[in-house]
Amino acid sequence: MNIERILLATDGSTRAEGAEAYACKLAESWGATLTVVSVLEFAPGLDPESPVCRIYLAELMTQATEDLARLKARAAERGIAVHTRIETGIPSEQVLAAAAAEDPDLIIMGTAGKTGLAHVLLGSTAERIIRTAPCPVLAVRMDRSEAERTGVSTSHPASLDRIMVPVDFSDCSLDALEYAVAVAQRAQASVMLLHVMEPVSYGLDFTVPLQAAREHERKTLTERLAGLVAALEAANVKSESLVRGGLPRDSILEAARAWSADLIVMGTHGRRGLSHALYGSVVESVLRKSHCPILTVRSPKFHQDHRRVVSVQPGVPMNP
Repeated sequence: MNIERILLATDGSTRAEGAEAYACKLAESWGATLTVVSVLEFAPGLDPESPVCRIYLAELMTQATEDLARLKARAAERGIAVHTRIETGIPSEQVLAAAAAEDPDLIIMGTAGKTGLAHVLLGSTAERIIRTAPCPVLAVRMDRSEAERTGVSTSHPASLDRIMVPVDFSDCSLDALEYAVAVAQRAQASVMLLHVMEPVSYGLDFTVPLQAAREHERKTLTERLAGLVAALEAANVKSESLVRGGLPRDSILEAARAWSADLIVMGTHGRRGLSHALYGSVVESVLRKSHCPILTVRSPKFHQDHRRVVSVQPGVPMNP
């Protein structure tokens, strides 16, 4: 796996500076090219040639041009060459169109982490992009109030020392682990593998044998995680594992806080439509609540010569 092209989506706001910091850090680390896209949000159905809309778009264009010029200057100080794009339309659609044109290995963007009514009414640009992006997406959450309070800027260090990977032994979670290993190797970071055992409702027939079966399941999971840890250690990645019980979202967030994770890497099936409405997405639930960045892997982009660190049969290390 290699990150050669990064696409950063930004709206020029203070809360987007966190995403910029990670984009520059990863571009430096991987020697990647960086393309920055800014979208002038414009609702479909409006006439762009009407006097009011022309003034509105002209003001947005001026602001976006100034923001991107400042970003390019900051990146140049770090030796990073930046290509910029300004698009007009619905942000999620335009970012995905830019991704189709630029063919990036990674998309980075900020997210406001909306919940409740605001999320229902406005949705989340990050979530819409994650569901259909042609490559992994790094979402960096920054609340406006937090940005104003901390005065975060691009000089703020983007830390990648402690990486947590929730693993359910599905193909997508093992693909996410491959990405986590690659980032950890570059950043010399440590990795925590987390498996969440969801609660089971036994009803009136709860018996000692069922409890014993649950303990046997925990032991088996611990052994499988140990196999993954051994594979990571063989790849010179310091790692450990943890099995927790509870609801996946809550357990992941609690474990990330307790371990002081700098990054959570998660695989996603990218459900859409009725399936998404019925089952939701653990990734999106974590994204809305997590204060550390989330790297989502729905469409992995492994090079043909990529050699996996862990095998497709979890718990069995690849031959070194």
